[in-house]
Amino acid sequence: MALTLYVDTARWRAHQKTVVDQFPGIVPVCKGNGYGFGHERLADETGRLGADLLAVGTTYEAAQMKDWFGGDLLVLTPYRVGEEPVPLPDRVVRCVSSVEGVRALVGARVVIEVMSTMRRHGVSPDDLAKLHGAIDDVRLEGFSIHLPLDGVERAIDPVEEVFGWMERLRAARLPLRTMFVSHVSPAQLAQLQQQFPQTRFRARIGTRLWLGEPAALEYRGAVLDVTRVSRGERYGYRQQKAAGDGHLVVVAGGTSHGVGLEAPKAVHGVMPRAKGVARAGLATVNRNLSPFIWAGKQRWFAEPPHMQVSLLFLPSDVAPPAVGDELVAHLRNTTTRSDRVVER
Repeated sequence: MALTLYVDTARWRAHQKTVVDQFPGIVPVCKGNGYGFGHERLADETGRLGADLLAVGTTYEAAQMKDWFGGDLLVLTPYRVGEEPVPLPDRVVRCVSSVEGVRALVGARVVIEVMSTMRRHGVSPDDLAKLHGAIDDVRLEGFSIHLPLDGVERAIDPVEEVFGWMERLRAARLPLRTMFVSHVSPAQLAQLQQQFPQTRFRARIGTRLWLGEPAALEYRGAVLDVTRVSRGERYGYRQQKAAGDGHLVVVAGGTSHGVGLEAPKAVHGVMPRAKGVARAGLATVNRNLSPFIWAGKQRWFAEPPHMQVSLLFLPSDVAPPAVGDELVAHLRNTTTRSDRVVER
């Protein structure tokens, strides 16, 4: 009995091909939990796509992925002077976001990240003059820019932002053989390539590539037990009283899988804010919606999810599932670790 990620493999891979065709020179990204599939699976998929470079989040992920992917690996987290050393092969490329970092990586393969409107990390325009001497001691693979998400309001158009940096780098007489970009559309990438034909633009893509066809993916949790309860009866770890007659349903999927974990969201508009306030109010009286669906509705947690299972409450007017049935679960792939992945 498991929390299972079902994959319509043909549909999933057809979507991957569409993305690869739209972004020549794509650099697939595999970081965190492997977008719900796991690192080893995405290493296999990247190899099948014929990509020569795979981006990972950290040096620790690179140490794992080197055994599963035979091409080059790009570590997205920038190098920090004094960081814990992790033994890695020469085919690992480090991102660097400071002049000091470049100087510390003598002989290494590096990609230098520039500061975007993300304001997260990167060299500044004032740093460019200092890079001339520093890059002589490294093997420069290119520059990179990490842009805000596409589809959100931006102070600067993404193409204009990259244009601006390309002009700065060119004015500083720095080599512009390759520029790695993120969160651009196919049309924007083509526009950049047309404007700077001597530079190879490579899009780093994770979410769009692996999760861009939601209909191909579905989580389901197996029902482990169903128990009838009467109003006022106590149950669970916290011995709460049942608010009414119904059934307690034990379903595979708990905190160790990421069930109950939700990233904060940026809320805009009156209605979304009102819904957020309503959810918060219900939570104060232990009313929290689970991600599990039964009989066409998202069902309530009977109490906070346990480590490997969740306890749901179904009112008496809803026929309960049988042990062995599976409940669809609306879960975020980037925060969920399933027990198994099943092709279909």
